[in-house]
Amino acid sequence: MTSPASGGGCPVQRPEPGTVPLSGPRFHTDPQHLYNEMRREHGAVVAVELPGGVPAWLVIGYREMHQVTNSPELFPRDVSLWNQWGNIPADWPLLPMVGQPMPSIYFTAGAEHRRHVAMVEPALEAVDPFHLRRVCEELADQLIDGFCGRGTADLVADFAEPLPVLVLAGLLGLPDEDGADLARTMKVMADGGADAQAAYLRFMQHMQRLVAMKKARPGDDLVSRMLADPMPFTDEEYANDLMAITAAGHLPTCDWLGNSMRLMLTDDRFAAALGGGRRSVGQAMNEVLWEDTPTQILAGRWAARDTRLGDKVIRAGDMLLLGLAAANGDPHVRQHVSEAVHTGNNAHFAFSHGEYRCPFAAQHLAEIIARTGIEVLLDRLPDMDLAVPAQNLVRRPSPFLRGMTSLPVVFTPVRAVGGFQ
Repeated sequence: MTSPASGGGCPVQRPEPGTVPLSGPRFHTDPQHLYNEMRREHGAVVAVELPGGVPAWLVIGYREMHQVTNSPELFPRDVSLWNQWGNIPADWPLLPMVGQPMPSIYFTAGAEHRRHVAMVEPALEAVDPFHLRRVCEELADQLIDGFCGRGTADLVADFAEPLPVLVLAGLLGLPDEDGADLARTMKVMADGGADAQAAYLRFMQHMQRLVAMKKARPGDDLVSRMLADPMPFTDEEYANDLMAITAAGHLPTCDWLGNSMRLMLTDDRFAAALGGGRRSVGQAMNEVLWEDTPTQILAGRWAARDTRLGDKVIRAGDMLLLGLAAANGDPHVRQHVSEAVHTGNNAHFAFSHGEYRCPFAAQHLAEIIARTGIEVLLDRLPDMDLAVPAQNLVRRPSPFLRGMTSLPVVFTPVRAVGGFQ
């Protein structure tokens, strides 16, 4: 596959000898120790190799991360600049994660990016947080009713994965029956396996049908508000923006909820919260954003011209991957923030930073979904405990996203409250 900007191009050499493969179990078993090794051996900017021999730079320094995210002109999110297009096969499994030149809020730069933001952000801001919380409570109760009588559950498959996508389906005005397939589709796409491209196409089809449906029958939902924006957008642009909103809102929120529950179930500091208190929920969620952030590595930025970052020479068109989790753990800044991590310090990179950050309204919606889900779980099943030793819990095999493959728990069986059992 080539981009119009590349004209096919010539093979671009790997940025630097000693390239680190961006794969392997340590990215999902012990990432911070791996990032610290990278920092000692390669500095704050690391030459890495994606599957298929594709080169990139991984930014793992906190200060360097600020430099990249605060410099959208020098490091735009403009995938058409990539100097590797001539070497990327059409079926490369990470292509849905890295992106392709397309008109959307996620893969445009400058004035075009701001045009999409001006349409999407007001639609997100118009969501009533109190109504959203009520919807989350109702959906959480329904999901819990489905397993509360068993005395056992997998909090990932039974709760953390379905809750965000069911809430998002309601916000988007998506038919309920499409929610489960949408969740499966996004998970396959994000895992970057052999089926990722097919999942990407299926995801796109979901959003295209949704745009057509809302154009024919608008309602009180996010999509209808986007369609009502006075600025002209094509159906393709609407569908692409909806893909960005939905993908960013589902799996990271699922993993924020799941990782927070894992922390509360494995750390004695949160035992009181599991006994029915709520004061520690926000503390656990904030700690996860620092220590166990759902989005570990974010693709990407592309250098607009030759430049230096840290001690590395970055060439025009090189791809930079944002090592959000690594930057959060940078020892140069942790000495100043460690004491405040658990008391509300929000200087982390969990939602990225700068012009391309996750919109504040979207961050707030994700927090409502995750926090409400946890609080309803604690209210309904206060004696939850892990069903397996903590060391047996397995992480998703991805360097990009950090979540649990399962979170099995046991509890005293209780009656359903809504007749959904």
